[in-house]
Amino acid sequence: MSVPLDSRIQWLHLQIFEGRFPNAYRLSEKFAISHRQAQRDIDYLRKELNAPIKYDAAKKGFYYSEHFSLPSFISRANEADYAEVVSSLRKKSGAGVGESEIVQMQIPFSAEISISDKLGILALKDFIVGTKSRNTFLCEFHNVDLFLGRLFTLEADVHIISPEWLREKATLCAEKIIKNNK
Repeated sequence: MSVPLDSRIQWLHLQIFEGRFPNAYRLSEKFAISHRQAQRDIDYLRKELNAPIKYDAAKKGFYYSEHFSLPSFISRANEADYAEVVSSLRKKSGAGVGESEIVQMQIPFSAEISISDKLGILALKDFIVGTKSRNTFLCEFHNVDLFLGRLFTLEADVHIISPEWLREKATLCAEKIIKNNK
């Protein structure tokens, strides 16, 4: 059974976003598709979705040359994969069993942060999805500005370990705030 294009694109985006430098070979291996199809998927991401993809010959893989997020994919909900989402939507909309609904899904952004303050950790509980070590956490979020806003309001020392683009955005925002308030 072949994996749909949107699933392959989401996987590819996440790999690039997390700095793993995927290439057509890894994409073809992951989804058991031809190298040619994998290259078409990469071209689709670049040309149809306007992703700023560049190739790093030293790392033999692709990266984003600037911040990029996927547009939301709209697909038919597969009840096995999204049973909770579909169920809650049906309850809200009053749809009956067997009626088709459209669910909008988007891969969240992810970040690795270091924070030792327990109150700061509690303030970020909505974003924390895992623990890497004692004070290092994995976070997921759909809205970059909302996540950064939460970080800025913490009265704790927070270090954005990755991704680099998020650390740079936070630094630029902080510098702008400081400059405008001197």
